[in-house]
Amino acid sequence: MNPKNPPFDPARRKFLGACCAAVGATGMLSALAQLRLMGAVASADNVLPDGGIPATGGALPSDFKALVCLFLAGGNDANNLVVPIDASGYASYLTGRGALALSQSAPLAISPKTSDGHAYGLHPAMPELQSLFSQGKFALLANVGTLCVPTNKTQYNAKSVPLPSQLFSHNDQQVEWQSSVPDKPFSTGWGGRLADLTNAFNTNNSISMSISLNGQNSFQVGNSVAQYSVNPTGAISLTGSSSVLTTAAGVRTKAQNDILALQNNNLFETAFAGETAGSIADSALLSGILSANQPFTTVFPTSSLGQQLRTIARLIAAAPQLGLKRQVFFARIGGWDLHDQQVTAGNTSTGAHANLLTDVSRSLAAFYSATKELAAENQVTTFTASDFGRTFTTNGDGSDHGWGSHHLLMGGAVKGGDIYGRMPDWTVKGPDDTGSGRWIPTTSVDEYSATLASWFGVSATNLPVVLPNIGRFAKPNLGFLG
Repeated sequence: MNPKNPPFDPARRKFLGACCAAVGATGMLSALAQLRLMGAVASADNVLPDGGIPATGGALPSDFKALVCLFLAGGNDANNLVVPIDASGYASYLTGRGALALSQSAPLAISPKTSDGHAYGLHPAMPELQSLFSQGKFALLANVGTLCVPTNKTQYNAKSVPLPSQLFSHNDQQVEWQSSVPDKPFSTGWGGRLADLTNAFNTNNSISMSISLNGQNSFQVGNSVAQYSVNPTGAISLTGSSSVLTTAAGVRTKAQNDILALQNNNLFETAFAGETAGSIADSALLSGILSANQPFTTVFPTSSLGQQLRTIARLIAAAPQLGLKRQVFFARIGGWDLHDQQVTAGNTSTGAHANLLTDVSRSLAAFYSATKELAAENQVTTFTASDFGRTFTTNGDGSDHGWGSHHLLMGGAVKGGDIYGRMPDWTVKGPDDTGSGRWIPTTSVDEYSATLASWFGVSATNLPVVLPNIGRFAKPNLGFLG
């Protein structure tokens, strides 16, 4: 009998990558990358090798932590996410926003602990987040964006400082937000570098600590820790595969496993077989965990985002079984590129943007409720990212690509009930505007990310490993996490 292939170790992975690069074997390298991304490739009715179904996870260890990145793909118009509602602030807002402006009475009032002289409200579609803000579990970070170095309007106009590559471009800015290196070609994401640095906290690598609920992303690309992709409803399945060997699908699965167990003389075949077999085993483990009873009673929205966050909550609950004390998750919701039909004419509190914010508010509130049920609310921090903000001025019934934007922070460790950073001056062509209300960020993605990484367990000495440009900015810790 031919012995099974040995586990595909890092040395072999490096050798394989080098060989592929040398001979231009793009197809093989791509296939292996897809296998690592797929992670789970067997059907959802799989069980563990011994035939048992793993029980749902027990209590999380006291030193467990999880970061959840929620990416708002397309560029969220945060100028309607948080709105000044005092007389002078609203007057400036109304002048600049035009047809996109909410009525002064529409926003849901919040009371930030730190005052800048203005009163604020959240978009009326977000009552759940208003409640979490008042409970101190939710905070806002104002006017954050990609920066190479601190930049003001004079420097921007004079081009006297380096600027992020391809500002206002969707693809480029998505990558730069997720890499936090806007002045060099992409190589790794800051979430991937974070995972590389903190994976030593974990005792079992059956399932990667970096899990994506919405396909491949730049954020989780690391040098040693590969992102692992699952569906919002659970493990990805291989069509026609089954663990019930009396069915045709089961026979095919057994034949597939026998082929993968063959001894191969060709290194590429061996590597491919090792990756595939490992993915199938991981799928069986994860499918068994997710097929067990849900460990919380919280009901999530049936939207894609709601189901992504529901599965993240289940994977957090399973962390003890998986030997994980650190997890990094990526979820994504699209549809934010609203050049038109952003609001409903005559009722600007409704429309496409309001629908997206409703989904975000309800889904995040459900996720926080589930972490409370798991007694993990203080160990899970959720934060948003996006391509960029939108222009303050309108093109009619939508907005165009902007720069700085406001972002959401949620969790028991968040020092909530406050707005961090500095809100822009709402004067079009004013001191913070490059034109059309494209706010120059007053907080960098580096500072934002470094604060999250520090909470996750990265020391000040190692911060430059995760955020190579952090030394260029004054505040490596913005203070929004305890």
